[in-house]
Amino acid sequence: MELLTALGLSVPAGLNAYIPLLAVALAQRFNWLTLREPFDLLGSWWVIGVIAALLIIELLADKIPAVDSVNDAIQTVVRPAAGGLVAVAASGNTTGVSPWLLVVAGVILAGGVHAAKATARPAVNVTTAGMGAPVVSAVEDVGAVILSAVAIAAPYLVVLTVVLLGIVIWRIWRRRSVRR
Repeated sequence: MELLTALGLSVPAGLNAYIPLLAVALAQRFNWLTLREPFDLLGSWWVIGVIAALLIIELLADKIPAVDSVNDAIQTVVRPAAGGLVAVAASGNTTGVSPWLLVVAGVILAGGVHAAKATARPAVNVTTAGMGAPVVSAVEDVGAVILSAVAIAAPYLVVLTVVLLGIVIWRIWRRRSVRR
């Protein structure tokens, strides 16, 4: 289960680096999740405050057309790194998986999601004259919150949630393709 939690938290890190980080930090703080040392320091109030401040900046920057593309460029390093960080931190001490393998898997998962997001966002901005950016960003944020909560509360549902999310995205993409 800890492995599913760890990898399940990497996916939303590709959408917003700070939502799963904050979820992991709060879960550690309230003893809902045991983090691998030294990552258990994420549960410190000062670290939670820093993550929350970065989250607010990210939430605002991602809602403004053109600024969101600059933000995505900056986040090209941050989101995959956050994915690797939450993967190794949330894996706990009981998994027999190498921490480095978890970091690589987290980076790949978060990086893949980020690449898809960063590629699609300019197209959304152009086709909607910027009006779609806040809507798409809000949907991504809600998705990141839901995926983070599911990864922590019901890790076995991570696989089902990711599959359902993939189906929804595929259907939306297919409908847009047919309309064109």
